[in-house]
Amino acid sequence: MADETPDIEQQEQELYEHHRFTVDRGQTAMRIDIYLQSHLMGVSRNKVQAAAKAGCVRVNDVETKPSYKVKPGDVITVLLPEPPHEFELLPEPMDIPVVYEDDDVLVVDKPAGLVVHPGVGNWTGTLVNGLLYYLNSTPYLVHRIDKDTSGLLLVAKTEAAQVVLAKQFFDHTIERKYNALVWGDFDEDDGTIVGNLARSPRDRRTMDVCDDEHGKHAVTHWHVLERFGYVTLVECVLETGRTHQIRAHMRHIGHPLFSDASYGGDAILKGTTFSRYRQFVENCFEVLPRQALHARILGFEHPTTGKHLHFESPLPADFAACLDRWRAYTADHQ
Repeated sequence: MADETPDIEQQEQELYEHHRFTVDRGQTAMRIDIYLQSHLMGVSRNKVQAAAKAGCVRVNDVETKPSYKVKPGDVITVLLPEPPHEFELLPEPMDIPVVYEDDDVLVVDKPAGLVVHPGVGNWTGTLVNGLLYYLNSTPYLVHRIDKDTSGLLLVAKTEAAQVVLAKQFFDHTIERKYNALVWGDFDEDDGTIVGNLARSPRDRRTMDVCDDEHGKHAVTHWHVLERFGYVTLVECVLETGRTHQIRAHMRHIGHPLFSDASYGGDAILKGTTFSRYRQFVENCFEVLPRQALHARILGFEHPTTGKHLHFESPLPADFAACLDRWRAYTADHQ
């Protein structure tokens, strides 16, 4: 029996199952796709073959083909996206804003308030339920964005496409840019936040930056787009895709996202004590009653053609209205 050490990594944007096998001494020569099919529960031979062709199967740290014959002592690592669901997914009719679609991929401009995948407390009414109805087949996720984050989401329509796209996310070759309105001003125009992220011991629903021995490596690059004095519009570029990465990183450097209740951004953190200003900010919270985060740009190589595809999503109405109010307030108080 092979020695398997599971290393399962669940991220907000990227969903991987990473396996590691050491082939035992008594193993006879066997094609690696057949070997892995027998060792990976619920994974088809076709999916293993697709993973190998995408460079997601390595033997002794070298990418290998499905026809490779395993030998005793070989160390095999496998990257697979989105393990099989343990519950039944039900199709539901839903108005889904599809930006692009072909035989392999689907790009959706997700509205704020829509949960991507069923789970505890949200077994129905999710994007996956709607996609099941829309496609009349199973959608294959390669990443997710938070319920109250709006913007572009990439979905594979086949297992083969899912594996190729998951490898792009894993290799950090996917282009992802977010717009975020954060509290406070910055001394610089650009910066990079590097900090491991782990579940907060105070609130398991949120993430904290922790020391290097705990959590998962995370890197966020930011660039100032527009300054309003008390708040700033920034563009965030994800180098990694951890759970709540932008929200946790920005809080860590003292700039929580505007109107982000989970990370302390739903209080008045900067500005005057005048009642008129307080009323203005509270009105902005009413206009944008969720974290000010929008997945604006998505770019990737098509899993079949290899062509680079690039998509941009305009700011949704609530985000744009909030920015307009800050612009007007800033102009009136210069």
